[in-house]
Amino acid sequence: MVGISDNIRGLVLAISSSIFIGSSFIIKKKGLKKAGASGTRAGDGGHAYLKEPWWWVGMITMIVGEGANFIAYAYAPAILVTPLGALSIIFSAVLAHFILDEKLHPFGVVGCILCLVGSVAIVLHAPLEKDIESVKQVWHLATEPGFVIYTCTVLSLAAILIFWFVPRYGQTHMVVYIGICSLTGSLTVMGVKAVGIALKLSFSGSNQFIFFETWFFTIYVIIFCIMQLNYLNKALDIFNTAVVSPVYYVMFTTLTILASMIMFKEWDSQTASQIVTELCGFVTILCGTFLLHKTKDMGGSPMVSSPVFHPSNRELSSRHSDI
Repeated sequence: MVGISDNIRGLVLAISSSIFIGSSFIIKKKGLKKAGASGTRAGDGGHAYLKEPWWWVGMITMIVGEGANFIAYAYAPAILVTPLGALSIIFSAVLAHFILDEKLHPFGVVGCILCLVGSVAIVLHAPLEKDIESVKQVWHLATEPGFVIYTCTVLSLAAILIFWFVPRYGQTHMVVYIGICSLTGSLTVMGVKAVGIALKLSFSGSNQFIFFETWFFTIYVIIFCIMQLNYLNKALDIFNTAVVSPVYYVMFTTLTILASMIMFKEWDSQTASQIVTELCGFVTILCGTFLLHKTKDMGGSPMVSSPVFHPSNRELSSRHSDI
């Protein structure tokens, strides 16, 4: 019963987190647009948004959402918490449609529904949280050969994206910035889970901050969060919010679930049918995200077949106006 209770707490916290985070994307984008009108855009390396109140409101909203998400990871497995980020996609896309005038195509609405259905399927078959009694147990899991190999691979790919692809393709290919955020994010979640467990155990009377491992995970989370924030700001400033959110979600969720499987082995206790259902739920989310991505330039006008309204022409015109 304790495990079920913990999963429910994690579920409620994760849903609350998605609402706050979905709102923060819109508020921050509003601040980025206002800052870009009077200074150097974030996508061009500027930091004028730091003087924009709307951006800070968005940041505070995101911090609240991430705080709820942080606590959720202490109570429930990543396989349960992470897919609920689909709710932030829906919330963000709907708000972008009405507030930022980033119109959502009807097929984009179908995509949002698919994301929701897939998330529900995963949540209903998620495993229970494992009983961990010390942060040293998490450290032992993190230093096993499988996760060490995964960590080295992720850091190598992130470094290649940062030093090779960003200067060449960062302004034109959204997957570059989102890839950096997602790769480092999968490692950040594992660190967040470790710190969350340490805090939960400490509040229960077993002080975990006397261990080196707790402080290592804490510093590691702070560094990686700052890195993700920097590249996410760039992606939000350059590309459509209604597309950044779902693509980031899919890449981040895929890598986080993979990292969780390798580190915590959360699927060891599940049956084959439960695993297959979760995979089907995730594929459904991928289909929904694909629809959102393919219709990103179709929301402004139904006449997408006309050369005047061709996505590439509109994007080119937008870039010339920015210059």
